[in-house]
Amino acid sequence: MTLGELQEISRQIRIDVVRSVGTAKSGHVGGAVSCAEILATLYFNAMKSDPALPAEQRDKCVLSKGHAAPALYSVLAQRGFFPREEVLTLRKLGSRLQGHPDMKKTPGVDASTGSLGQGVSISVGMALGARLHGSQQKIFAVVGDGEAQEGQFWEAMMAAAHYKLTNLTVVMDNNGLQIDGSNDQVMSLGDIKAKLLAFGFEVIEVDGHDIPQLLQAYTVKTTRPKFILAHTVKGKGISFMENQVGWHGKAPNAEEMQKALAELGA
Repeated sequence: MTLGELQEISRQIRIDVVRSVGTAKSGHVGGAVSCAEILATLYFNAMKSDPALPAEQRDKCVLSKGHAAPALYSVLAQRGFFPREEVLTLRKLGSRLQGHPDMKKTPGVDASTGSLGQGVSISVGMALGARLHGSQQKIFAVVGDGEAQEGQFWEAMMAAAHYKLTNLTVVMDNNGLQIDGSNDQVMSLGDIKAKLLAFGFEVIEVDGHDIPQLLQAYTVKTTRPKFILAHTVKGKGISFMENQVGWHGKAPNAEEMQKALAELGA
């Protein structure tokens, strides 16, 4: 994919998030649009994610920050796992697109997530399983910074380093905000990069909205598991949502939805 194509996929993710959450009148916008470039570059560049491939031949992505499901649904639809118009059924009765990802219902979803802090544990299990089966599968986990306040997150990171899981890449959507306020107010994570280096990870720090930086980070060769610290902006691309903690789990009303879509060029 060209840079322009990946930028357009990211824009479409943001449009789908606003439309689907606004239509559902429920869901999470801020943290879904902050990871748009991360998901676009993963599914259209870094991962083998062609829906025509058997599941065992595709790379795996665990969206640990499961509340960002609207962004995942958009990228899966754009990749061809289900019709694009289905994203507007988000959270509706009978829909395959629940408020958090469900691998048993939604094509292309590799893990059911939503209880924060558990995604890296799932990813570590997948990476170990791939190694034991002699598979070349790459495993990716997309995590939020707020969930790194969970003890299970650090236990899983310790296990990944111990088992030298070079087939695992953890990408942190580091937007600095969570449902109750800023990370520093709720429970400061301190120097994330220094902590992950101490745990034994290869750490690459990038602007999470800079597509070339993300693409370069995915290609770094290492003998250790990889951690990409992607600095992002919550609500990115929508002026009245950017860096506003109140837009963590709030749906836009009709007027706000139209304003947001206009800013996104929809």
